[in-house]
Amino acid sequence: MKAVTTPYQHSAVLYSYTCLFIKTLKSLLPFVLFFFLIMSNYKSSAQSLVDAMNKQMFTANKKLQEENKRKAEDDYYFRNDWANLRRFEADNKALPAPKASENRVVFMGNSITQGWRDMDPDFFSKEYINRGIGGQTTPQMLIRFRPDVINLKPKVVVILAGTNDIAGNTGPASEESIIGNIISMAQLANANGIKVVLSSILPVYDYPWKPGIEPVRKIAFINQSLKKYAEDNGMIYLDYFSAMADERKGLSTTISTDGVHPNQAGYAIMKPLVQIAIKDALKMK
Repeated sequence: MKAVTTPYQHSAVLYSYTCLFIKTLKSLLPFVLFFFLIMSNYKSSAQSLVDAMNKQMFTANKKLQEENKRKAEDDYYFRNDWANLRRFEADNKALPAPKASENRVVFMGNSITQGWRDMDPDFFSKEYINRGIGGQTTPQMLIRFRPDVINLKPKVVVILAGTNDIAGNTGPASEESIIGNIISMAQLANANGIKVVLSSILPVYDYPWKPGIEPVRKIAFINQSLKKYAEDNGMIYLDYFSAMADERKGLSTTISTDGVHPNQAGYAIMKPLVQIAIKDALKMK
């Protein structure tokens, strides 16, 4: 005989299932909330990641554009103004002639000299004129020596050059050619009544942009030759090397970030040394 289900029984079953559903929903609610929270955080994190990647791509693209622009400018000047005579052309024209009482000093050099001004601009006052150009070699400096040094009528010139020649920035260069170019600058200065401070090449164990060329021996030979020339010709030899070399005959990480260019601590060593050298040069007859 078929069983008969009353409306009351239907309601009881529905109620039972409803209670079970509600109980199950309550038990699942924390997991559901956790899932939505995770999804929300994931969406936020994913968006942050996308934003960060877009920012990095924008920065990298901007740097690439700037680098390409710099390379294009360098290529233009390399082809049309190899010694970069235009670099200080306007500054030289604007610079008034020195007064009789003024002890004007010109610093001729490469990025080490240029970086000194960038890192310690107060050191290069009215009397100290910085004419350093990054990356330059001695033949380039020799070409611009007249407009950037002689024509400024200083009492003293501090020449710091040669390291980029060793690194081959403008092609292979022998020690003899490097020494010859520096001596030529010294002779030009001397012929124009300018006292000369010949600086040693700073210690370098290895060039990060030209690794493996082993510059230690070449630097030692050039420095020794410059010292002898200065002593034989009544000029001042400024020995940065001995005060800055580490056990490898390079620059330590405490005074340089790349083993070639001084940091603030490195320039702090150089500053009193050059001041003494300038003072001694001004005393010379």
